[in-house]
Amino acid sequence: MKISFHKVLLKKRFPLEISRGVNSESYNVFIRIEENKLVGWGESAPGNSEGASNTDEVILQIQQLVDVNIQNKSIYEIENISREMKISPCAYAGLDIALWDLKAKKAKMPLHKLLGLPLPRSQTSLTVGIMSPNSIKERIPLLFEGSSAKFLKVKLGSNNGLEADKAMYNQVLESIKPYDIKLRVDANGGWSTEEAKYMIDWLSKRKCDYVEQPIVEGNEEDLKTLYKSRSLPIFVDESCRYSNDIIKYYEYVDGVNLKLMKCGGITEGLRILSTAKSFGLESMIGCMSESSISISAGASISGQIDHIDLDSHYNLKPDPASGASMINGITMPTISHGHGAFLKEEQYVR
Repeated sequence: MKISFHKVLLKKRFPLEISRGVNSESYNVFIRIEENKLVGWGESAPGNSEGASNTDEVILQIQQLVDVNIQNKSIYEIENISREMKISPCAYAGLDIALWDLKAKKAKMPLHKLLGLPLPRSQTSLTVGIMSPNSIKERIPLLFEGSSAKFLKVKLGSNNGLEADKAMYNQVLESIKPYDIKLRVDANGGWSTEEAKYMIDWLSKRKCDYVEQPIVEGNEEDLKTLYKSRSLPIFVDESCRYSNDIIKYYEYVDGVNLKLMKCGGITEGLRILSTAKSFGLESMIGCMSESSISISAGASISGQIDHIDLDSHYNLKPDPASGASMINGITMPTISHGHGAFLKEEQYVR
């Protein structure tokens, strides 16, 4: 088994602002595993809250894991070793994705079939970050003109307060009138508990399907209060990193959002979905700043997921990889052996 790492700059078509800041570009690590002339591809998107803030940390952590000799070990054994070594989830996610890609290629099967899952059936959201009403007027046509997408995720939790959130959302309502679009909101923990209670009620009267992460990670105790009086379904994102988090507050949420970079890849992602289902919760899959390699991995497990937010690769200029694309509003993996995505050759052959 030969493993190599490739740092690639991902530039966004539109910078994305959320309650915690703005992102216009970032470096990701692409992991290539070669064995018996087969190649598995994975991707790691560094993040401070995920335990590896830059590409050097990602590569160092994965190299430390590789150095303990993972040859001939199962994916589950490798994951256990990773946890014992405290490898960050965003770093391990790239290796986990590559290992599953390689495993499916060895089996000569698409990854979704290897996992016994159907192809995705739910359409993806596209996303607008926090911005002014005038910017919303410009952005909505750019996103939806000529697109088959039918869902829009609106980022709220502005540092300028609830009035700024309301002004932006009202403009979204106005701007989507020419399109057949459904709305959902993600506050990324940008509201206090009282603000969240008020905004959930306010949004319930304005065509919003659900609200994601209304309060900041760490204040999960307040979910009890929000849940009792909620007028919209509540999903948690930052508050749900691993499957065992669900056990702590499953009675106080309607659903959970998994992200491969947040949980450590496909292996733990499948546990999250299984745990959520066992507690009667709905499921969602989201993404960070990822190319179509990580998105293809996410799409490969999306056939059992209720709500899809796999859209980050649509906002790249350009996408350095080839993989999942939008078909009738659905982020669909390329049907081939593995997850169907790969880093374009010009990105790593010099």
